[in-house]
Amino acid sequence: MTAATLAALCAAVALLLAVGFQLGRASSRRGSGPDLDLGTPVERATFHTLHTASLAAPPLRAGLTEDTARKATRQLRSLLGTEALCLTDRDTVLAWDGRGADHHPPRVMGRITSVLDSGCSQSVFTGCDDPECPLRWAVIAPLTGEDGVLGALVAYGSRESAVLVRAATEVARWVSVQLELAELDRSRTRIIEAEIRALRAQISPHFIFNSLAAIASFVRTDPERARELLLEFADFTRYSFRRHGDFTHLADELRCIEQYLALAGARFGDRLKVTLQVAPEVLPVTLPFLCLQPLVENAVKHGLADSRGGCRVSISAQDAGAEAVVTIEDDGVGMNPEELRRILTGETIRASGIGLCNVDERLRQVYGDDHGLVIETAVGAGMKITVRFPKYRAGVHRLSSGEP
Repeated sequence: MTAATLAALCAAVALLLAVGFQLGRASSRRGSGPDLDLGTPVERATFHTLHTASLAAPPLRAGLTEDTARKATRQLRSLLGTEALCLTDRDTVLAWDGRGADHHPPRVMGRITSVLDSGCSQSVFTGCDDPECPLRWAVIAPLTGEDGVLGALVAYGSRESAVLVRAATEVARWVSVQLELAELDRSRTRIIEAEIRALRAQISPHFIFNSLAAIASFVRTDPERARELLLEFADFTRYSFRRHGDFTHLADELRCIEQYLALAGARFGDRLKVTLQVAPEVLPVTLPFLCLQPLVENAVKHGLADSRGGCRVSISAQDAGAEAVVTIEDDGVGMNPEELRRILTGETIRASGIGLCNVDERLRQVYGDDHGLVIETAVGAGMKITVRFPKYRAGVHRLSSGEP
């Protein structure tokens, strides 16, 4: 079972428990009056369990470290109601909560080796020499991830208990799901970073060289324009190569496009004509970083592929109720629709198609398959790309942007 499936199951169970709790409360109010407004003991226990689990989840979603373990152990001990609880990795005790912190932690790692090797929970006698210490039995439950056993959850009690073994095992499984989700988050981040690196690599060295050459050509004849273009080039590269932030605002992405077109215009002159129409109300819309500039770059390349003529590129960003609709159109050489299909599905790898495929995949990951690129083209008929961005989408937000 994959981590995504486990996450879905956990979410479904939590939802069912929460719904059951609310229905129980409603039933109690209807049948027994206001004195039972807080629900039955079972309902209150359900709410307490869900609330405690919700407090422990965020740190665990950041992975298994000393800091995240320290933040989660208190909530996990409350969840199990044990005398003490600790979390370990394969080498050391990461965090301890409860009694016995002065003498039990050094003994833990020597006892969990067999659990880490077997991957099965065990109940063991602690053999503590302190007659006043209540920690006589410990349940050691493995914490697992995609790479196997990551560590252990150790719950302590005053006596051996089959109930504690089962409860600790289930809590350890829940913790393991959170750790798998943390790994998925890290994997997703690595994938996004790799995709953005691929887009940055598509910003051709030839484009950079030609931009600088165009700027240099104005140094003597038009120094003020050379200065303006140099500033545009600096801002364009700073934005395109920033290190942090999966998302940006439409206003920032359009500004990057304007800088790109200014540099391209300095090189191609009157051969490149651009029309830009933007509704002010869509400028604050959040969208994936660097998802429009590659489309404009593609339009310029296709538009100027026929060196004998010029190119007209039209860019429009309009308000469509719950969505912002962006269209990018050129009157260039176009493309065979079947070849375009192969590019978008990854069957054909073509340098000029990397940006299209990359952007399409990222949009589908963020918004779903209904929000991939819509492309209209034919050989000799130019190309029109339409993108729809929901104005409000759970999980879509702007992250801090750093400097390169």
